[in-house]
Amino acid sequence: MVSRRYFLKSSGLAMVSLGFEPAFLARIAQGEPRKKGKVLVTIFQRGAADGLNIVIPFAEKNYFDLRPTIAIPAPSSGERAALDLDGFFAFHPALEPLLPLYKSRHLAIIHAVGSPDNTRSHFDAQDYMESATPGMKSTRDGWLNRYLLARPDADATPFRAVSMTVSMPRSLQGRAPAVAIGNIAEFDVRGEADSDQARNAFKRMYASTAGGMLQSIGKETFEAVEFLKRTNPSQYQPGEGVNYPRSPLGHSLKQTAQLIKSDVGLEVAFAETGGWDHHANEGGVQGQLSQRLSDLANSLAAFYKDMEEYMDDILIVTMSEFGRTARENGNRGTDHGHANVMFVLGGPVKGGKVYGKWPGLAQDQLYEGRDLSLTTDFRDVFAELLVQHLMLKNPATVFPGYNLRRDNFRGFLSA
Repeated sequence: MVSRRYFLKSSGLAMVSLGFEPAFLARIAQGEPRKKGKVLVTIFQRGAADGLNIVIPFAEKNYFDLRPTIAIPAPSSGERAALDLDGFFAFHPALEPLLPLYKSRHLAIIHAVGSPDNTRSHFDAQDYMESATPGMKSTRDGWLNRYLLARPDADATPFRAVSMTVSMPRSLQGRAPAVAIGNIAEFDVRGEADSDQARNAFKRMYASTAGGMLQSIGKETFEAVEFLKRTNPSQYQPGEGVNYPRSPLGHSLKQTAQLIKSDVGLEVAFAETGGWDHHANEGGVQGQLSQRLSDLANSLAAFYKDMEEYMDDILIVTMSEFGRTARENGNRGTDHGHANVMFVLGGPVKGGKVYGKWPGLAQDQLYEGRDLSLTTDFRDVFAELLVQHLMLKNPATVFPGYNLRRDNFRGFLSA
């Protein structure tokens, strides 16, 4: 029997966006309660963000010595100075929209975090982080997909795992079902020319199966498509006073909020934001990095405000493949580095704190004499999210080859 995956690949059909009323929604309509689930939203900053200018160690003199033109001024040194967090670290001023979340302890920061692999290749480092197997190029599936397999859910909807991207990211590739959605309003089954013809052909393929799981998946998927069409997703209105940036990340988080509010069974969401590779003219208070951070901060703040009544069950984590060099280069930018910074936002977060051991920026403290050293493995952060938030009992299968120890968890989540 031709598999669904093979049929999609060989026929040119693609599930490209979203909408639906499958059997699980029929049960809701009949008054059957559905358990309230936890949601994990992951955001990948592609290009290697400059963690040292995102969360600035302003109390360390070496920081300013290493970055004579792009260092962010210390707090209280001017109108556009860094925003003090704890007397040692500070936010880039473009992150001001996130400061209230930090102060209210709904935002935690993990610094000097990243991959133990020393590659400075964007492609390899992103692959290692999304597969969660640093240094191993043979891994075929992503860490989020392995999580879905490790914690099966018999009541899962077709939208348990959704990527707000045109193609499936490495993190969600694998045997567990997941869907990539470029735009919810256009979610459908389509071919190269006639969407109705493609949809009907796909329906006939499912109907011709002899029952069982394949037929059930097909039925629920098509019912799902029809449901979101009827909800008119293009007319979604965020909460009062919420303004998402008109950017790819703002759009992705707005659509993620829509799916959660629509109660379609979303558990794992993926979004990405590009443009973080600043070898030249990175800028300090203003410039390329500042623009990217402004978009990130405003997108996250809008999502948090839009989802405020849901945030007890939602966690957001940001990541980037590696950091930048501690010393600025001759083009007033930074080159590929090593350790970086991650944010974790949400109701369950024990925020208002910068977690992780700070390695220092003295010459003999830098990794290979040039980069921020690593003190937290990104897999420990991922594992803490899965164990403490999504209640995964045995995370070992999600992180093959890694000696995962819970005493390495940083404690940024409430037990």
